[in-house]
Amino acid sequence: MRKGMIAWALSAAALLGVSNVADAQKTEKLFNGKDLSNWSFVVEKDAKPADQVYSVRDGHIFITGQPFGYMYTQKKYSDYKLHVEWRWPNGDTNANSGIFLHITDLTNPFPNTIECNLQAGRAGLFVLLGGADLVEYQSRPGEKRPDFPVVKNVNPSSEKPAGEWNEANIFVRDGVITVYINGVYQNTGTCPVKEGHIGLQSEGKEVEFRNVTLTPW
Repeated sequence: MRKGMIAWALSAAALLGVSNVADAQKTEKLFNGKDLSNWSFVVEKDAKPADQVYSVRDGHIFITGQPFGYMYTQKKYSDYKLHVEWRWPNGDTNANSGIFLHITDLTNPFPNTIECNLQAGRAGLFVLLGGADLVEYQSRPGEKRPDFPVVKNVNPSSEKPAGEWNEANIFVRDGVITVYINGVYQNTGTCPVKEGHIGLQSEGKEVEFRNVTLTPW
């Protein structure tokens, strides 16, 4: 399995350097830099209006982190390269958020989804939310499935210092999800679900996002 993951990572890595006019024409800006008109929102227990949690500041998506929840694309996607840049505006080394992939059940506050975790120091780790699954997750015989199963990173953290912008490049093809953080391969997961909404999480701390784009492939 590990050899297969590496082979897939090398294949996706080759695509990181591929850029041509056709790709540029297909790339969709999931965030237009002005407003959140093509996103929908979930706030835990509907404790606050969504616009008090998710907003646009200085051309960036700003998420307060409290209450928990997530914003998600109104469309569903499959087979794509997703590019997302994020930072912790307060330079918080204990900050947490995530990129949700293949959202199928819009549960409040944790949907059925594969989370590419962005927690400081662990970016690229997979968290399986709401009963979602990956082939790479293996529980021990007789072990109760945890509430938040994880598939750990392949490599040490490749994040920049807190407060600086990081980038995630996530390749999804036929349910296989491959993650690069700042150009470093971090993880591969094989998901039986091959299509769904994409989301950005509110999880405790302030976080900013920019340059959220998707290119079909």
